Amino acid sequence: MADYPETITFFEWLAPKILAGEKHITIRDYAESHYRPGTRVTAYTLETHHRFADIEIISVEPLFVEDIDENHAEQEGLALEQLQGLIRRIYPDQHQLYVVKFRLLPDVTTATPVASANSAADEQG
Repeated sequence: MADYPETITFFEWLAPKILAGEKHITIRDYAESHYRPGTRVTAYTLETHHRFADIEIISVEPLFVEDIDENHAEQEGLALEQLQGLIRRIYPDQHQLYVVKFRLLPDVTTATPVASANSAADEQG
């Protein structure tokens, strides 16, 4: 078993923002900060545990709550006031959090398999 998380959950209402490329970071507490840059992580909705994407972790960096700014809000796909309110509700007693930066990976189920592309070329050639 890996020594780093292989899954991550997001509120269901955030999944469309991730899939649309509007959300590139997530802010988590220490307990959820052990992601390793360069790893592939499967994203699920928190409420229904529906798998909706694969993401690659780019970086994990500490962040003090009072340093959350417009740049973080933009990368979260939220207004600054909305992000600050959400963080206060989720982590009311935390002062240090972590920014987990990620990128959405292509959906491999829609990619053309190499084997069928080669088979078609063999049939034509």
